[in-house]
Amino acid sequence: MHTGNGADVLYSLISIHDVMPATLPRVRGLLAQLRRHRHQWVTLLVVPGRDWHPAEIDQLHAWQQDGLELAAHGWSHRAERLRGIRHRLHAAFISRRAAEHLALDASGIVERMRASAEWFTRKGLQAPSTYVPPAWALGRVPHDALAELPFQRIEVMRGLLDPRTGRLEQLPLLGFEADTRVRSGFLALWNRLQFLQAQRNGLPLRVSVHPDDARLRLAASLDHYLASVPSSIRYADHPREAPVPARCPGA
Repeated sequence: MHTGNGADVLYSLISIHDVMPATLPRVRGLLAQLRRHRHQWVTLLVVPGRDWHPAEIDQLHAWQQDGLELAAHGWSHRAERLRGIRHRLHAAFISRRAAEHLALDASGIVERMRASAEWFTRKGLQAPSTYVPPAWALGRVPHDALAELPFQRIEVMRGLLDPRTGRLEQLPLLGFEADTRVRSGFLALWNRLQFLQAQRNGLPLRVSVHPDDARLRLAASLDHYLASVPSSIRYADHPREAPVPARCPGA
């Protein structure tokens, strides 16, 4: 697979999803892999509503002190129920039971996002400026409600949403969570096209990594892209530019 050397990509925004107590050993392994490819500035997507013990909170403190960004990533990372046909289709083809926002109405989503932010300060961590709903499925929330939340950016599938203005900056996205042959084939093609889009347009490239990716079907592809993409920056250091007007996206 030829992707070029990434010279025309502006920079990369690398995130590790699903940071929770059970995944911390694999997250450490991914961070080591990223550092081998000279990616020091990474955003970790933390799931607050799991059973966090003091030693695990200490690890989050240590990562934050090392300069890694901690972002809020839902609350439980699991939908308690499937709510309507849209959610059922999303679960079947994309998220399985991870898209917890889609099981909630607008007030429930806002309440969960606020609780997620407050968890960090209760644990003595820096408040997150970035929120990423599980499976990038934000759900239907009015702009004015999002604007009242303590986040500077919300990542959805298409890019980065500014909750204060309702504008969306569309950015290419790579993903590697391929646990079936169908997902593997789809993501391999998707990644090629997204990488080329970033190259041709001189855009930042989002690289989404999940805890098991290093041992799934696209493990070699993940390592290849990490060697190909340019230096990474944290989401918090990405300029707040959103040139493309958009309604609040649902997923």
